[in-house]
Amino acid sequence: MSLLDHDLVPRSTGFEHIGYEERPARRPDGTTAEGLHDVWITLRNEKEMNAYTTAAVREVILAFRRASNDRAAVCVVFTGAGTRAFCAGGNTREYAEVYAGKPQEYRQYLRLFNDMVTAILTCDKPVVCRVNGLRVGGGQEIGMACDFSVAQDLARFGQAGPRHGSAPDGGSTDFLHLFVGIERAMESCVTCEPWSAHKAFRLGLLTEVVPALRVDGQLVPNPLVVTDRWTDDAGRVVYGEPREGEALARGKALLERGQIDLGPLDAAVARLCSKILMTFPECSIKTVESLRKKKLEHWDRNHESNRAWLAENMLTEGRAGFTAFEMAGTSREIDFVTLRQRLAAGLPWDEAMFAVIAPRPGGPKASRR
Repeated sequence: MSLLDHDLVPRSTGFEHIGYEERPARRPDGTTAEGLHDVWITLRNEKEMNAYTTAAVREVILAFRRASNDRAAVCVVFTGAGTRAFCAGGNTREYAEVYAGKPQEYRQYLRLFNDMVTAILTCDKPVVCRVNGLRVGGGQEIGMACDFSVAQDLARFGQAGPRHGSAPDGGSTDFLHLFVGIERAMESCVTCEPWSAHKAFRLGLLTEVVPALRVDGQLVPNPLVVTDRWTDDAGRVVYGEPREGEALARGKALLERGQIDLGPLDAAVARLCSKILMTFPECSIKTVESLRKKKLEHWDRNHESNRAWLAENMLTEGRAGFTAFEMAGTSREIDFVTLRQRLAAGLPWDEAMFAVIAPRPGGPKASRR
């Protein structure tokens, strides 16, 4: 029987900036389901924590469209290369060099970004985010657009916008409260304090968390956070919170001794995909689509107006924040107090403003994201 091609570009078209792989689908007992596969889409920019460039965003859109049309695909697994990061968000180097101070150009980029999020939210296959490391900023947003998230427990989650010249309006202000509630979403989006994988799981952000640190041949949970489920004397839940003092020092020493093993993460992803395989395909995707509607209600209402604001913001705070982040040898953050003082005095966003609030060389250099 002749079937029509519904892809946007020929399937022979390759991908330069991401990985696209068809892996055999497996039953729960591990045997191969002949003629069926899972599609793995991988962000490949390990040097920059898998931060997506404009070119990569275009390819992600096409990859999800291809996977959506793939009659033999069971699930889509969305992940990043290496062991350090799923995705640190938008590529701040590109933001600083290409888009800072150019709202019209950034607006066109954001059209692509919005289409990427929409491609995930409307994929005709269930989408599993394989969180192999850091998931921050726009990485958190495209991760939450997925239907499931399975993480290794050294991963961290959070936002970066208000610390680096943006607002988390690429999905976090639409999605995060649906997972963790309005108060926790407010705290995360505004303060940009990261969450451990264990805390993210406790708050409802993740489907499953598995260990990734192997020390002396044994898997051990993240030694930098409290991984026993308990509350302190004040009744506060501390599961997933950072360790302190000597316990933190011991945890860092243990981390240095160990090696990252993502085998358990891959096994957990495979178990989830196998469970999905053993369901009616149309009933499953209808269920997924019905649950996605809660995200889409917010996303469809807001993403175009958010795109316009984010573009104009590149003239002021976006320009300052992303440029500062790419200044080597500095704190990577602007002088927030001086900025607020100058704005309170009614001073304009001019070149003098940018010069005064820019970070100074010699300050502590922050890690990417």
